[in-house]
Amino acid sequence: METIVSPPVVATLQTLPGDDVRQIMWRFADRFDLSMLVQSARGVARGPVARLVAAGGRNTHEWTEEKESLLEDSEAAGLTAACLDPDQGGLFEGPKNLALALIAFELAWVDAGAATSSMAGHLGLAPIRERGTAEQRVRYLRPDGPEGGPWRAAFALTEPIPFVGVDTGVLAGKVRIAEWNHGQEPFLEVDKRGRFITNMAVANLVTAAVDSDDGRIKGSCMVILEQTDPGVFDRGVATRKLVHQLSSTCDPAFRMKVPASRIVGGYRVEDGAIVPNYTHAEIIEAVFRRTRVTVGLMTAAKLLSAVEPVIRYQRGRFRGGESGQAGSPRHEIGLQMKQDAVQRLVDIWATGEASASLGFAAARIFDELEPLEQRKEEIFEERKIEGSRAKTKALAQSHPDAIEFITLAAKAPDDRDQARYEELRKDDLTQFVIADSVANVLCPACKLWNTGHGATMMREAVSLMGGYGITEDCPGFLGHKWMDAQLEATYEGPEAVQRRQLSVTMAHPIFLAQFQQWILELRQLAATYPGTGACTLASGMQLWLWTFDHLQTARDANGAKLYQANRQGLTFPLADALCWLLAARCFILDLLELEAHGPDNPAVAPGLPGLIQFMSDLSHVQTARASGEVGRLCAELVYGYSRHPTWTAEICEACYHEAELDALESIMPGIASGAREGTDVIERDGSPPPKAGPCVCFPGVKSFARLRSKLDGCLTGSRLAKDRAAEALTKVMIPEALDYPV
Repeated sequence: METIVSPPVVATLQTLPGDDVRQIMWRFADRFDLSMLVQSARGVARGPVARLVAAGGRNTHEWTEEKESLLEDSEAAGLTAACLDPDQGGLFEGPKNLALALIAFELAWVDAGAATSSMAGHLGLAPIRERGTAEQRVRYLRPDGPEGGPWRAAFALTEPIPFVGVDTGVLAGKVRIAEWNHGQEPFLEVDKRGRFITNMAVANLVTAAVDSDDGRIKGSCMVILEQTDPGVFDRGVATRKLVHQLSSTCDPAFRMKVPASRIVGGYRVEDGAIVPNYTHAEIIEAVFRRTRVTVGLMTAAKLLSAVEPVIRYQRGRFRGGESGQAGSPRHEIGLQMKQDAVQRLVDIWATGEASASLGFAAARIFDELEPLEQRKEEIFEERKIEGSRAKTKALAQSHPDAIEFITLAAKAPDDRDQARYEELRKDDLTQFVIADSVANVLCPACKLWNTGHGATMMREAVSLMGGYGITEDCPGFLGHKWMDAQLEATYEGPEAVQRRQLSVTMAHPIFLAQFQQWILELRQLAATYPGTGACTLASGMQLWLWTFDHLQTARDANGAKLYQANRQGLTFPLADALCWLLAARCFILDLLELEAHGPDNPAVAPGLPGLIQFMSDLSHVQTARASGEVGRLCAELVYGYSRHPTWTAEICEACYHEAELDALESIMPGIASGAREGTDVIERDGSPPPKAGPCVCFPGVKSFARLRSKLDGCLTGSRLAKDRAAEALTKVMIPEALDYPV
């Protein structure tokens, strides 16, 4: 008689995670200023923004007084000044990447258009903040602009068709010398037409990317345009968007005369020609590597914001009918009686947690990187290292030290050369190249995975609401959020751009050295925290790394090298696989942070055991899904470029023959049936089995097959974790109503 073992009783989730939990997980529990900034952003999002959406403010693409009033609310709450230092009218000193990420997250929790409008203002000022001259920063990085009003900026990079969507190195916007009198500052004529430019209905300041149309100007640059400059400042017609209607988007046109001092970052004169200190590509690289993170977090906010409305809908679905009397399971939990409903919601929640963890990890690494980057520039100035090539060469000299430091850091203090470790830890260039290598991967990974897979999962969230999900009054505005997510996948470079960048940055030796150490760390964590799926993730990462190394030297069936820049059918899927791993790892690290510091918070501690159990189960679910995706993608890449073998006389001769097996059957009973199960057998008439060719067995990939088999075994327990998480969703308490109008 079969014995059924009852599952052990475990703590379960009591309430949805609140601010105290998120502050710990996302590492700003000790930042009162950031906590207050979050509350300010939330007040705007769940107050005037939510009311405007509920009143139908998204039903027009035109810019209205009601929409403009949201900018005034943001300015009054200090959100538009969050990118500034205190002496510029900002809120606090130091790096602000995490602060801007939190603002975008809170606004996108309700509406992505409002978040985009806020983000676009910061984006318009970012070229000046990152690469502007001291004079430019003094003038523009301040809340008070022309006539005492605020500076409202727009970023004009994208251009009309046919240039839209082309490599950002292709510019139709032009700059030429308008006037250059001897001994005086040159004046420039800027001719720029924009496409899909956000904030144009309100912008009085534009940073525009242009290319030289004059032999006396070398290369490309970005130029600052003010609304009051002489010439044409045409805001253009409103773009007829289906999404993000609470942000202004237009196709503007500019033909203006400005002094050469408006070139972002300044210029120098060489051989009678103006040479900008920074090309437009160098500026947008510095800008986008930070601002792409906030876009990724906008989609993460959508996923997490969908959890409560879906639970509410599922539980109330059958109330009011005769068969759902009060107190019955049908009345109390409704659709949550069905496993499919709650298990699909588990997938949505797990994706939201992983995408938020990845996004905030990327924001924090940029906060760490910023002072190191400033120190790097100081060192270059001290050593008189000038020019991009010279700087790149100087940084390359720090690469061996960086890899050595990573190796030393992984060892216990008693097992390493502590003096050397301390020396490298205090070396600013070494620490810079380490942080830079990680940031260069996390940024595009966050933008690619959060917005791409996030949009897919938002569709799942909408589908769980039934037909209600695509109505205007859907709780949580889930239909709007699903549509908005489609646009976020293209903002600041579509998915192909992120994959292209990842295919380069993930191959950096310093990142790969760091990646190897992450695998070891996860193995160690798995011994203490097995329920998180850390071991599963480590196996997935090991498989990815083996595949990456293999593809570096492998060739396809035609003898062509596999891993190369133009072979995007290989590099892009490998980049996708990496994103899954990075998101799951960041989720595990946030979970461990919560377990370590949650007991110290009196608001978190009482419900912490159940919360940790639930989050661990979510993490296990996500690591299993990530590892499954990695296994699938890597198997396609390892095997997919080899030609399937065909039946040849030589191959048939090496196979078992039916007559031989029959002869051996009398000596070794069962050999005939056993051989047919594991190998190919040639029939008596000499014909091979009815298939294209013999079973595939490629030399050199046995290690891959072993790792893949190990990874499959590591999935043990992941479905049990999903069952527990789904069960927890049927018991968790939620508020009586959403805290913003619908």
